[in-house]
Amino acid sequence: MSQSLTSRTPKPKYDVVLIGGGIMSATLATLLHEFDPNLEIAIFERLGRFAKESTAAWNNAGTGHSAFCELNYTPENPDGTIDISKAESIAEQFEISKQFWSYLLTKGYIQEPKDFINSCPHMSLVFGEKDAEYLKKRHDKMSESVLFNGMQFSTDHDKLREWIPLVMSKRNESEIMAATRMDLGTDVNFGSLTRKMGRHLLEDSNVEVFLYHEVKDIDPRENGQWEMKVKDRIHNHKQEVVADFVFIGAGGYALPLLDSSDIKESAGYGGFPVSGEWLVTHNPELVEKHQAKVYTQATVDAPPMSVPHLDLRIIDGKKALLFGPFAGFSTKFLKEGSYLDLPESVNTKNIRSLFGAWWHNIPLTKYLVQQVAMTKAQRIQHLREFVKDANEADWELKVAGQRVQVIKKDEKDGGKLEFGTEVVVNKSGTIASLLGASPGASTAAYAMLNVLEKCFPEKLHGEWKDKLLEMIPSYGQKLAGNPELTEKVRNYSKEKLELEY
Repeated sequence: MSQSLTSRTPKPKYDVVLIGGGIMSATLATLLHEFDPNLEIAIFERLGRFAKESTAAWNNAGTGHSAFCELNYTPENPDGTIDISKAESIAEQFEISKQFWSYLLTKGYIQEPKDFINSCPHMSLVFGEKDAEYLKKRHDKMSESVLFNGMQFSTDHDKLREWIPLVMSKRNESEIMAATRMDLGTDVNFGSLTRKMGRHLLEDSNVEVFLYHEVKDIDPRENGQWEMKVKDRIHNHKQEVVADFVFIGAGGYALPLLDSSDIKESAGYGGFPVSGEWLVTHNPELVEKHQAKVYTQATVDAPPMSVPHLDLRIIDGKKALLFGPFAGFSTKFLKEGSYLDLPESVNTKNIRSLFGAWWHNIPLTKYLVQQVAMTKAQRIQHLREFVKDANEADWELKVAGQRVQVIKKDEKDGGKLEFGTEVVVNKSGTIASLLGASPGASTAAYAMLNVLEKCFPEKLHGEWKDKLLEMIPSYGQKLAGNPELTEKVRNYSKEKLELEY
């Protein structure tokens, strides 16, 4: 059913309202519509198209986060052992996403998988004897898990030249380096994927999509419903919309909207906005020499989202290399937000959390100040730690998206920074919000199933169960420790997504 996006006005009442037009809302809307096509669902997006903020291709690294290369997911314990539990969890979550996307392709809801996902080896690279020893222990431990079967490790310069010739050019043979490689890795254009899902929702479903519509406030009603003030940004018209269930997937704006709902579960949450910049090259000679995503260790006091990496990107069919991210700072909660976002987010419920998090992260503040003050030439110097003969003329600076790092209450420290993805749900399960950044979009299907498990548990495990298993064949089963199931779901998604590892 094709919809005119400029002349329609929202109905006064919906079963479900989803705020934000990113990958999270598109995923949740698709899931709910599959479970119950009769649900009256509306999506409100403040900008003119799906996926213009955090989900946009250049606003994130495009890494299908599967814990193959991200070293912060595999910390070393005080006794020297490596903890891979978080890595296994994230790897399983990405497999859920791949199964969900495969289902959409099977049903014909989306087409052309290479528009949004392509095979791209994931590598970890470290320098020096100490980090090389850590990477070897990490490889040995991860190789015990079926989820990381096939991971290669090498300290041999000849092998590394085969894997990453651009990085190995001009290297001293005596330099100690170590790398791991997983050929199962992917590069994902989450913006393209989200717009494909959005097109399906617009044209072939009963879900109503309202672009240029901004939800300004969410208030509880005595009957358990939610009343929202919605502004039509084209016609400058405001109206009230009521819903039984509300999901806030509005990126950085999720925080103030959640706060406006006055649910007690939102108390103490704050946000610290961090922007970023990439160095980008489209030089085909350089791109040809680096056909992988390569992550290394974060520098001291740097947040996990600032782990340096040199990535192959495939966006709109064109290849590029991306290096970064370099942290920046803005008081905006969204790239197209307001400079008043941060000051207006401070209130009596979260000021202790904000101050506590700042007090215990002063080195992080210093790091951000240093990053913001960097010139392009200084950024190129960081790149030359990867690419020894990098030419400044080949690289341009590109501004990435805004991220709001979650700050939550902590009894001991007042508040602490959370670098993961967090789902906040009220006691009655009638409102939910997604907060946080990495691994974010990669685990959208898992995150939205988590929302449904908390808000619609009886339906999900009752009348929706068969459809759920059709979409996610491995649902309810762990892949870790189950080689047969892991191989089955990976072969299924490899075929449907046309992956080439």
